[in-house]
Amino acid sequence: MASEGGATGYIVHHLTPLSVGEGFWTLHLDTLFFSALLGGLFILFFKMAAEKATSGIPGLAQNIAETLVEFVDTQVKDSFHGRSELIAPLSLTIFCWVFLWNAMDMLPVDLLPMIAGVMGMEYMRVVPSTDLNGTFALSISVFLLIFFYSIKVKGLWGFAKEMTCTPFGPKMMPFNLLLKTVEELAKPISLGLRLFGNLYAGELVFILIALLPPIVQPLLGFPWAVFHILVITLQAFIFMVLTIVYLSLAHEDH
Repeated sequence: MASEGGATGYIVHHLTPLSVGEGFWTLHLDTLFFSALLGGLFILFFKMAAEKATSGIPGLAQNIAETLVEFVDTQVKDSFHGRSELIAPLSLTIFCWVFLWNAMDMLPVDLLPMIAGVMGMEYMRVVPSTDLNGTFALSISVFLLIFFYSIKVKGLWGFAKEMTCTPFGPKMMPFNLLLKTVEELAKPISLGLRLFGNLYAGELVFILIALLPPIVQPLLGFPWAVFHILVITLQAFIFMVLTIVYLSLAHEDH
């Protein structure tokens, strides 16, 4: 596929989403499909692990599920100081879902686009976290939860006071409101851009390696894949931890 349109055409082809619609209402079908598929796999795996759980010698699926649950539970206990039954399941879902998003980066770059081409689809971008729409959708969901819990815990009046009276007191209300607005908007923007930027760069490196002669590809591809396993895990962990911290701050009633 690298010969079709040269190196630039090859890169553009792999980074162009399968989309329908125009302007604001454009839908990236590949991002939606793979997000739903990976979310379904996550639910199915934990459902099967729960159904087959035993107090005796656990199987591989139960070991993995229990390790993930204990790992996330530890992060929540260390970082979240409020009371909510949603935070731990939400954190587990975010970590596993983002990790699965990122793990799509480990597939051969030509595999799924080639299958999509056989099925008559011109484009296919298989890593949801290389789509800014996907990462922002997830970060905006966290952003809305921050506002929901801020108002729920502090009340509408308490939330308004926090937005207008901190950090410099009621005499500086316009300046406080400006600073707090920038601070709150920076949370979803940083969450979405961090995940997108790291995974977009990682996928681009894989695509560039695929442009090299076949004899050279394993020499560079394997070390990068090993390193990238750490990257995709770290990015999922960072997204989860920041979500816990932001929601913990939303629960603090000053």
